[in-house]
Amino acid sequence: MSVLQPARRPGEHGILAPASRLDRWLLVVLVVLLVTCAARYVDRHALDAAGIAVLAGALVLGLAYATRGLLADRSWWPTAWVTGMVVLWGALTTAAPSFAWCAVPVAFAVLRVLPFPWAVGTVVLMTVLLTAAWQRITDGFDPVQVAGPIGVGLVTVLAYRALDLESRARQDLLDQLVEAQAELAEEQHRTGALAERTRLSREIHDSVGQGLSSINLLLQAAEQAWSAQPAAAREHVRTAAATARDGLDEVRRVVRDLAPADLAGDVTGTALPAALRRAADQLAQASPGMRIEVRVDGEPVVVPAEVGAALVRTARGALANVREHAGAGRVALTLTYHVDEVVLDVRDDGHGFEPTQVRASGTRGRGLAGVRDRAEALGGRADVESAPGEGTTVSVRFPVRETAERKETR
Repeated sequence: MSVLQPARRPGEHGILAPASRLDRWLLVVLVVLLVTCAARYVDRHALDAAGIAVLAGALVLGLAYATRGLLADRSWWPTAWVTGMVVLWGALTTAAPSFAWCAVPVAFAVLRVLPFPWAVGTVVLMTVLLTAAWQRITDGFDPVQVAGPIGVGLVTVLAYRALDLESRARQDLLDQLVEAQAELAEEQHRTGALAERTRLSREIHDSVGQGLSSINLLLQAAEQAWSAQPAAAREHVRTAAATARDGLDEVRRVVRDLAPADLAGDVTGTALPAALRRAADQLAQASPGMRIEVRVDGEPVVVPAEVGAALVRTARGALANVREHAGAGRVALTLTYHVDEVVLDVRDDGHGFEPTQVRASGTRGRGLAGVRDRAEALGGRADVESAPGEGTTVSVRFPVRETAERKETR
């Protein structure tokens, strides 16, 4: 990928090729010089056949120079055109040395069209011709009239060559910058896509995955109690159906990146504790022998939707881990509202584990990693405290800004 720059016309290879706006100014300068030189020639020479031929040559040179835009799509035309300009100027200067000043716009045309080595050679020949022409109308030998044109021509060509090299170097830097920006944008796109896949994986694990796991346990319990306890079996089936409906709503909201259905439209701050109690009730129904306690400390406030969703999904994931891995008889789920943060603790009295070994082995660690990732993404923090035989505590905390109303809607 390269930065847009002035387009070169077909057949143009000179160091001034991109400077297309020079065309009209060079034509104006040439016309002014032709008129001035013609007036000088008429003033100092008789208007005989030779004079008419000189004036005609000046007119032809001006008209020919104006044909620059013709056949612009032909690659051979610029070279043929500039060759014609040099020949016409050389013939006119040989006949009338005062027209040597017209070498300036012609030399610029040469620098626009011809490659640098050919342009230098052509300008050198024009300088030699110009010097010889001036010597014809000068009494004696004047070294200034020799060194002057050569020095001016040499300095002009070298100066424009230096500018051309600097411009090309700057263009290369711009191209590299644009390429680097494109690579950075592509890398950012890949990083964003990876982050989104990670987020979806985390949300599916803690919403759909845990819901399906609960449904499976409920249906297994219903199957075991189908004959001996039909009423309990039907209750398990009804709970499984309700969990399936909630899971379907959760899938739709995960896709739309919204908060869980049980938090939607909360304006009183009571929806979050209620959602946590429902998550605990689902675990209690799937694990009848487990005691589950939900406590709320502090004055409930409305938390941002994404924070509430993270707390509910963290609770579901932690409770699912307790059911599947902990072998616990009691679970305490505590939601604490502080002035500047909200904290959720899920504590069980199970057999515990070694957190560092879990992270190293990858077992049971996906849900815990998702808890940490979700908390960090929202500016919070997640901690897991556990040891073999001492139970486990999963704690997440998120900063919240206390509103001045402290809920006027209560």
